[in-house]
Amino acid sequence: MPSLIHVENLSKDYRLIRKREGVGGGLVDLVRPRHRILRAVDNVSFDIAAGEMVGYIGANGAGKSTTIKMLTGILTPTAGEVSVGGLVPWRDRLQYTRHIGVVFGQRTQLWWDLAVVESFRLLRKIYEVPEAVYAEQMAVFDKLLGIGEFLHQPVRKLSLGQRMRCDLAAALLHRPRILFLDEPTIGLDVVAKESVREFLREIRDLQGVTVILTTHDLNDIEQLCRRVIIIDKGKVHFDGLLEDLRLRLGRRVRLTVDLREDRTREAMQTTTEGLPVNWQPAEGRHHVAEFRRAEISGAEVIKLVVNACPVSDLHLAEPDIEEIVRDIYRAAGKEHA
Repeated sequence: MPSLIHVENLSKDYRLIRKREGVGGGLVDLVRPRHRILRAVDNVSFDIAAGEMVGYIGANGAGKSTTIKMLTGILTPTAGEVSVGGLVPWRDRLQYTRHIGVVFGQRTQLWWDLAVVESFRLLRKIYEVPEAVYAEQMAVFDKLLGIGEFLHQPVRKLSLGQRMRCDLAAALLHRPRILFLDEPTIGLDVVAKESVREFLREIRDLQGVTVILTTHDLNDIEQLCRRVIIIDKGKVHFDGLLEDLRLRLGRRVRLTVDLREDRTREAMQTTTEGLPVNWQPAEGRHHVAEFRRAEISGAEVIKLVVNACPVSDLHLAEPDIEEIVRDIYRAAGKEHA
């Protein structure tokens, strides 16, 4: 499948002043400032096809927001290439903005004191959206997001969840090919988060929009994205399917066991003695073991435990994506050491 977004060896450097200590040092800095180069993004490359929904994740300071700002044309890179549908974001900015929508967390693009519908009408004129397309989009947003009930309220009177729904609608009003989302569910309650996720799934299927999502809520990634790109210290450390990410770390699984009587960790370890099963330190009736499917099957471990212990309940599960990402960060840290 041809790429809609092509990123090759993208880098961004910031020139920072190295300040000297004390009042005297501050005076010297005014005359002879010292500088150092901070590389926020370091030779990042990837391709994204039309219609993909990709999670772009990393810790604070990893370089993900800087990447997104270059992809949206806000920043000009120090080196590298970006092509989005044949356009270069920072060079073809005016034409390019007609093809993208952006939602940056809690920073609304709506006018604070105007009614929501007035903001939408202004955006329609800015993007020169035909009246028929505008009406069609508003009908879709009302159906999927339920925004009709507060269209005539000032933006400042909306709840955070209502405002996020309106920001998503505003970003998609002109039917962009690409939607950049930076922390779209931050601060939302469970119900509001699920509403946003369901809308993103439906609008992707309905209008084929390509989505790049950055978030610290990894439930967003698990529920929305098949593909994930992990960045740390400006470098890409993983780019592939979420399932492949789990496989890369050996398909580790966790067995949680509840017993009808107390047992020590040592006693539980004895039930799987000689096998690559690690029981976490615990006393009492609740115990947790970890192992890798490539080394031993879950059925075998469960059989041994059930035959040796008075089990009242047990649960077998893979670790969540957050744990897997932490393992990727640890591995990246060792590479940099």
